[in-house]
Amino acid sequence: MACELAEIPRDRTALAFAVGCLWVAITLALGTWLATQQRRFTTTVTASARSAQMMNRLIDRPRNLGVICATVAVGLGLAYMGAGGAPASYLLVNVAALVLGATAWLALGRTASVRLAESGSAVLALALLLLATALFGAAADGVSRWVIVGPLSIQVSLIVLPAMIVLYARRADTIGTIGMSIAALALAAQPDRAMAGVLAAGLAAIVVAKRDRLTALALAVVTVAFVVTLIRPDTSPAVPFVDRILYTAFSVHALAGMAVVTGCSVLILPALAGAMRSANQRSVMMAFGATWSGVVAAAALGNYPTPLVGYSGSAVLGYLLSVALLPRVDRLTAGLNVDGTARAIDSSAEDGIIASHIPKLA
Repeated sequence: MACELAEIPRDRTALAFAVGCLWVAITLALGTWLATQQRRFTTTVTASARSAQMMNRLIDRPRNLGVICATVAVGLGLAYMGAGGAPASYLLVNVAALVLGATAWLALGRTASVRLAESGSAVLALALLLLATALFGAAADGVSRWVIVGPLSIQVSLIVLPAMIVLYARRADTIGTIGMSIAALALAAQPDRAMAGVLAAGLAAIVVAKRDRLTALALAVVTVAFVVTLIRPDTSPAVPFVDRILYTAFSVHALAGMAVVTGCSVLILPALAGAMRSANQRSVMMAFGATWSGVVAAAALGNYPTPLVGYSGSAVLGYLLSVALLPRVDRLTAGLNVDGTARAIDSSAEDGIIASHIPKLA
């Protein structure tokens, strides 16, 4: 540009030429910068959209979200127990229970869980297991809640009761109501005050959501059983790294205490996500949330196992089994038919079949 300016005889013309060249340079630089920022913004928006899409898919699948929550809770519990000096066998048992529960989750699958939810026979069968535990299980300190398997003491109610509540919430029939009544009898006979309260909380959530006569009848029976457990003495002592750890974890370290509290909190995330996104399955999600909130509340109020973050393979198995039986939420996803009419796809359907056709608005 200097050569061109030297050849221009008039200063005003040379100044105008220089200003024009400078303006072109600024315009080109600004255009290049804006193009770069646009590419960066587009990349960020695309990544955010993909993340939001993945999050929506996860929320629409409470079964998948539940496995993640279980893994997080068990991991936080392992951190607490490791910091607190728990025996290595405690950590191994929880990890083994997580692997076994995840295997059962895979084995059940959505199809199997739907078939189980179609009948109350599964609820009745699990209730009979509870009754057998009350009659023939291992007794300690005047209660009979456990089954001895090798070196392990398994609390049957923690494994089967959450699954029973989810199954019953999905379909409350006469056989299932009989099963719930038998379960209430078994918990009163053991006695198991905590799980009787959990059963009452789960059924109460179903009654609030459905207002079904059979569920109300089951709740009445369970309430009587719960009152019986309150009357009967429960002198089981607290076990380190099992009971009362919502309080004792803070004596290990503040971070250990926060890990335990966080681990307990994430357990109800599948219920919260499903209840907000679902309409027809809200009663199931509410029952699941009430069940595990009840387990945590019992652990906070008495000498009862703290789920997943404490030493309790039974709780890990019970959580994953109940998660495996959760339905997919029924949020409707809008789309278009070939002819341009709007359609709604039921995302809870196994193969995404069209749920309804909606005329396109003019």
